[in-house]
Amino acid sequence: MREPFGSLGDPNGSLAAHQPPPRPARLPRVVRLGLNLPTFDPLRVGGPPRFVQVAHAAEQTGFDAVWVGDHLRSPAPVFDATVALAAVAATTPRLDLGFGVMLLGLRQPAWVAKQLATLDALAPGRLVLGVGVGGEFPEEFAALGLDVRRRGRLLDAALTDLPAWLTGRSTPPLAPAISRLPPVWVGGRSDAALERAARVGDGWLATWASPDRLAQAAERLSELADAAGRARPALGLAVSVLIDANEGRAREQAEDYIQAMYGMPFERVERYTPVGSIERVAGRLRAYLDAGVSELVLTALSPEPLAQVPRLAELRELISRP
Repeated sequence: MREPFGSLGDPNGSLAAHQPPPRPARLPRVVRLGLNLPTFDPLRVGGPPRFVQVAHAAEQTGFDAVWVGDHLRSPAPVFDATVALAAVAATTPRLDLGFGVMLLGLRQPAWVAKQLATLDALAPGRLVLGVGVGGEFPEEFAALGLDVRRRGRLLDAALTDLPAWLTGRSTPPLAPAISRLPPVWVGGRSDAALERAARVGDGWLATWASPDRLAQAAERLSELADAAGRARPALGLAVSVLIDANEGRAREQAEDYIQAMYGMPFERVERYTPVGSIERVAGRLRAYLDAGVSELVLTALSPEPLAQVPRLAELRELISRP
């Protein structure tokens, strides 16, 4: 019998029974600070991949986790998420490693289980499985012979199948099995994403949301989790930022990056995208903490992401202030 993540071995429909005690919070108001690695190259900088170097810098400057995005094809050139995390897993001793988010519905669950178990062997207990439906680039689904209109059902089916493959309870059983089930973070802005997070998620990873909208969604998430007999998933936010004391230059770089990455003008997401001085960026991020966010995943909107890492790390102290 196939069991979804939210019901595996726990009568309350939670993964909590399979997880070790959470790490002590390093901040009074932010439990975790993550960095999205530059596996995408929207500005066509080219050259050798920089994501391993950026991950090392993130570890040295105190980040809790690094994350990678996932696409088969997008307007920006992109490296494979699983291979990228494997490279980082093998060369960092501490950082948690997150998919932010894996388009799980595009993949065969047995192969995903094999890849995740391998990542876990390289970095035991450090894996975070973020999942989402995708769909913004329908040609990805077409390339794999999949109907983009079924993306939600594809993801739900994969989430149902995956735990048995991961734990060696499938037919045939896979070995080695994973050491523990990774925490699941569900990405997305839709009502369906909230329902999925309430049903199977340890966390909900929001994006492109104002603090007020996020707080409203958190209330809805609590209602859905209560109805499912589960604790409300943690609140996370994937947010694009750029720190530069020169406000004009910061905005110009952000405009170039957003246009190249998403094919849309910066004005469409400006209200969700803090750029400028570190004080300005920190002030806007604190509003999200007030709304209940406990996990931040920062994407540097810069052609030089390595230079942004120490600046972003300085946000830790500023955003922890009441």
